[in-house]
Amino acid sequence: MKKMWKLAAIAATASLLVAACGGSDSSSDTTTAPDGDSAVNGDAFTYTNFTPFEGGTVVNCAPADGSAIKAAWVYVGPINDGGWTQTHNVGREFVQETLGDKVITTYKENVPEGPQVEAVIDDLVKDGNTIIFGTSFGFQDAFLAAAEKYPEVCFEFATGYTQKNNVSQFYGASEDTKYLSGIAAGAEAPAGATVGVVAPFAIPEVIRGINGFTLGVQKTNPTATVKVVWTNTWFDPAIERKAAESLISSGVKAIASFQDSPATGEAAKVKGIGWVGYDSDQSVAFNDIWLTASTYDWGPYEVAKIQAAIDGKWISGDYYGNLSDKFVSIANYGKKVTEATKALIASERERLTATPSAEFTGPITAQDGTIKVAEGKLPTYGDLMGMNYQVKGITTDLPQS
Repeated sequence: MKKMWKLAAIAATASLLVAACGGSDSSSDTTTAPDGDSAVNGDAFTYTNFTPFEGGTVVNCAPADGSAIKAAWVYVGPINDGGWTQTHNVGREFVQETLGDKVITTYKENVPEGPQVEAVIDDLVKDGNTIIFGTSFGFQDAFLAAAEKYPEVCFEFATGYTQKNNVSQFYGASEDTKYLSGIAAGAEAPAGATVGVVAPFAIPEVIRGINGFTLGVQKTNPTATVKVVWTNTWFDPAIERKAAESLISSGVKAIASFQDSPATGEAAKVKGIGWVGYDSDQSVAFNDIWLTASTYDWGPYEVAKIQAAIDGKWISGDYYGNLSDKFVSIANYGKKVTEATKALIASERERLTATPSAEFTGPITAQDGTIKVAEGKLPTYGDLMGMNYQVKGITTDLPQS
């Protein structure tokens, strides 16, 4: 179902992105569009943590007659999945509420990754949508093909790695908030215990998050280990629950899920195992076992880019939000989380807000004992985007692609 990318190619692509983004420090700067007639003399879209596509020009994707712009979202799952897609749809609703009659929004849900995506985009363009948001990694090939076909349409893509003049990328530093949630998981487990993780695909985005989570576990529980089960699906509650149950049966003392549904929480609830969720705040429904979760706020960036399109200032670029602009955050705590743990998370949150990716300050050692980040150093943006190793303390190997 999912077309996986070669890790070597990812690293090469990430190094190109570093050249465009100026390294890890530039990800927190407000930048302007490159000079040029089409860039309106630099008067194009600007936004904190957004770096314009090098050589990019403004794309005029607003209706010529001044009518409301039509914006569409393409979702891999249902809008009530309790996680990834539901939070994306909350972002769409925020766009509609904020921009009012300046925008008409629509969405397509349960779109499988593969050839069907391009057909869905064709239909959306025929319906007059001139800015289209893709929200699943496996949609990327179809979005790039559509961008070639429709150069006057602005495409926004979440979690990808390739830009074009009319394809922009947006995501953020969830590795930082997963680190914070790992602190809660490590505190929940006894010293030296194993913490479980249910994970979708072994791509850098996910690997990076699990590494961050593991470093958080080790912050409060230095001798703990992390065991991962890979499901090879973004959203399949039955498979997710089976993976969670296998981890619980193996003896993990806390568990995290970086999947699109709360199925892992359902399995954890049966056994009373502390659970770290993902995407959404499940503190009410799972309060007895809930620890916390890494969450996203998609709406503000999407409002800004649609407004830029309306104003004739839309330009491609790479947005990588973080704690400082509140794109990523940490959910409410469950009753299992102690005041001491909350205080530690608050302190570490302040550190990561000031210095994104600070949890990866070297030395960072991989499973095989090699040093991946030298002592006192931070990884570059390219290092993060191409991360293809697991840190020491994770006991399961990466699957072979």
